[in-house]
Amino acid sequence: MAGQLTQRGALCLLLFLTPAVTPTWYAGSGYYPDESYNEVYAEEVPHAPALDYRVPRWCYTLNIQDGEATCYSPRGGNYHSSLGTRCEFSCDRGFRLIGRRSVQCLSSRRWSGTAYCRQVRCHALPFITSGTYTCTNGMLLDSRCDYSCSSGYHLEGDRSRICMEDGRWSGGEPVCVDIDPPKIRCPHSREKMAEPEKLTARVYWDPPLVKDSADGTITRVTLRGPEPGSHFPEGEHVIRYTAYDRAYNRASCKFIVKVQVRRCPTLKPPQHGYLTCTSAGDNYGATCEYHCDGGYERQGTPSRVCQSSRQWSGSPPICAPMKINVNVNSAAGLLDQFYEKQRLLIISAPDPSNRYYKMQISMLQQSTCGLDLRHMTIIELVGQPPQEVGRIREQQLSANIIEELRQFQRLTPSYFNMVLIDKQGIDRERYMEPVTPEEIFTFIDDYLLSNQELIQRWEQRDICE
Repeated sequence: MAGQLTQRGALCLLLFLTPAVTPTWYAGSGYYPDESYNEVYAEEVPHAPALDYRVPRWCYTLNIQDGEATCYSPRGGNYHSSLGTRCEFSCDRGFRLIGRRSVQCLSSRRWSGTAYCRQVRCHALPFITSGTYTCTNGMLLDSRCDYSCSSGYHLEGDRSRICMEDGRWSGGEPVCVDIDPPKIRCPHSREKMAEPEKLTARVYWDPPLVKDSADGTITRVTLRGPEPGSHFPEGEHVIRYTAYDRAYNRASCKFIVKVQVRRCPTLKPPQHGYLTCTSAGDNYGATCEYHCDGGYERQGTPSRVCQSSRQWSGSPPICAPMKINVNVNSAAGLLDQFYEKQRLLIISAPDPSNRYYKMQISMLQQSTCGLDLRHMTIIELVGQPPQEVGRIREQQLSANIIEELRQFQRLTPSYFNMVLIDKQGIDRERYMEPVTPEEIFTFIDDYLLSNQELIQRWEQRDICE
């Protein structure tokens, strides 16, 4: 070739080509054909800048907001952006570095990377159930969020959390726990008098006032004791209510129901008699009836009532010995005096010397206590007309009454025979031979005694021993 290509440029060579020859174009070679002149030119290649470490501002000066760039240059401390300078980034407190921690000034007059400082923020804290929180500086660094719970709840866990430099909150999320029991208020204690002729009183009250100090939900209220409107016996009764909230906390209250019974002084039974009373026998409204033993009659008020003033009405009667009127016109008039008062044992015998009669009278005379306890009167009809004799205790009966009694009770004067008559005048048992008083007493105790007589008989079981 006639000349040479230098480094800074290229000489253009003019080549004469034959028309029949087609020029060849190699893509990317730096050469291209010129069709108009059939000439080929060599492209001038761009050249890289010459590296010069002495240029103080080879790269642009670094400036990082809210942070600092510390640079180290080969040329010394006064060079901060010369070729080859290495800079390290750091952020102010409260900011976090995003990007490259260190960069270098390259030959292309650019830094090898970028970075910036972003303000540290913690994520928004979730609200807690039945509670809240307040923060001193939002979600920024060093902001402190203090938790509190709604009324009726207690905070368990960290009471406050601080936003830290790594963007996380200190501690853990607390919870609000319902530990306060419900508020419950019972009705006032009350006192009531028993109703007349009763030993109980019906007592009513309103349900207790219950309120939950947390979410206001009461799951159940239990009652220990009788329900309102129940009949309460005499004495003091404790009524207790217990309330439960949703967290199973509970609270109780109680009040007292006191029932009093107006009572009169205890009545004493009359001598030779006894009492039968309704209810408890001494409470307001109770009625007590006076009864006399066999052979005695009541004189005075038959019954008395316990009044609200705690005093008995009337005055006590007495039991006087029964007076038997034998001067009557008929046997029926004689028997009517014993109706519902005495049982009768009528003995008929042909004469006083009758062996059976003497044996029977002898045994009965030794058992007068048992006869009195069972309210029995003995009537003796002895002999045949016109020599018959009749008596009740020491009183003599007329011949006419003797005859009517034998006919009315179907008793014969020809031989020994007896009849037992109850208080209603009914023939209960007949005997053709003497019997022991124990046999008669057993029959009466087993078949003829009323309930009251049974009680009295039990109370006086040892009186004749």
